Amino acid sequence: MNQNEPAGNLIEISGLSKVFKTYSHESDRVKELLSFRRRQRHSEHWALREVSLEIRKGETFCVIGENGSGKTTLLKIIAGIVRPTSGSVQVNGRVNALLELGSGFNEEFSGRENICLNGAILGLSTQEIEAKIDDILSFAEIGELIEQPLKTYSSGMIVRLAFAIAVQLDPEILLVDEALSVGDVYFAQRCMRKIHELREQGVTIVFVSHSIADVKVLGDRTLWLEGGCVRELGETRQVAQNYLAALVEKDAGYQQREPPPAKNASRSQAPPLQVAAGGFVKDATRRGDGRARVLGIDVLDGQCRPSERLEPLAGFVVRVSAQADHEIATPIIGIQLRTSEGADFAGASSEREGALLPPMAPGQIVTVDFHFQIPAVRCSALTFTPAIADGTISEFKLCDMVEDAVTIPVAPSEPPVLGQLGIPCNISCVGHRMVP
Repeated sequence: MNQNEPAGNLIEISGLSKVFKTYSHESDRVKELLSFRRRQRHSEHWALREVSLEIRKGETFCVIGENGSGKTTLLKIIAGIVRPTSGSVQVNGRVNALLELGSGFNEEFSGRENICLNGAILGLSTQEIEAKIDDILSFAEIGELIEQPLKTYSSGMIVRLAFAIAVQLDPEILLVDEALSVGDVYFAQRCMRKIHELREQGVTIVFVSHSIADVKVLGDRTLWLEGGCVRELGETRQVAQNYLAALVEKDAGYQQREPPPAKNASRSQAPPLQVAAGGFVKDATRRGDGRARVLGIDVLDGQCRPSERLEPLAGFVVRVSAQADHEIATPIIGIQLRTSEGADFAGASSEREGALLPPMAPGQIVTVDFHFQIPAVRCSALTFTPAIADGTISEFKLCDMVEDAVTIPVAPSEPPVLGQLGIPCNISCVGHRMVP
């Protein structure tokens, strides 16, 4: 791995492959090593195959994929922990990495000694490390444990210390793996705020996560790895949507199509037919097996008139119409709301809300109205993704889904929203007194 002065791309990877040898028995490793004719006793597992990419300075680059797809191996190669089998990796900057639990730590050392050890590995002087220790301790919040051996720490405490070191020792490139999932909710939220802060400061971040919501909020671009190969690389929103759709399709393939369990709620009787007239954005992405299709979607105000803008705290209706091209035994119609930044905001479905729909025959059309009240929300617009499926919430087969079919602006809230969402709140004074 070459370390040069920063250029336009801080990380450049070309034709990267990594193969691991696996042995059925540990003794086979020794037998292979000592064999006169070098008889092969191992099989090969290709963790990565011909991966090429560039990560720009100041970019937040996300990596997604199922377990075993090569995500962590890629980060370890970038960090210099693992050597590639073939290909080249060039990193132009100091890398701070938060990888698997305890990576880079000595469990016999105290927390303080591990801070000094990690700082030295990163090339910082003793004075530079000492200048950062108070910031690290303040962020980690592990108190007197800092003087105890790491082997006495819980997994959550180790994550706290590791993240504090990674973000406080002035990273030029920050690598973050799924380690944050080990910590408690309070600390995970603090970590995400810190990542957003570093992102605003122009730190280059490589972020691996199974949380697609976090990926969609953070990522400028995203890499989807599948079986060690590049399945897709591009704009985060599109890659994330394609990845989720593939997971839904894969899950449907495993399901055994059995009659759904009986429910207490009775399925709706068909009301007089209405059909949503609204069309979709040009080139909207559609997914599903095609046994039924979404015909249209309308976003209406509280009086069921076409709405051009959503007002905070006002009611609105999303009308979705779908038509069956084949028999649909247990139809579900749903809607997903996303912010203009692509984060999943809210959703609803006919089954979840207890409005169980009757079976649909070929050619039959059904229309569902979703009645919402929009909260005070910090976003400029909401997009609406309608869908129809066959099955139950836990086991369904997607028939049709139209990604971000329509976009409706959201009026700004007055007073402004503090945070991302305004939660209704009443305040009362429960007492007061004068202090002499």
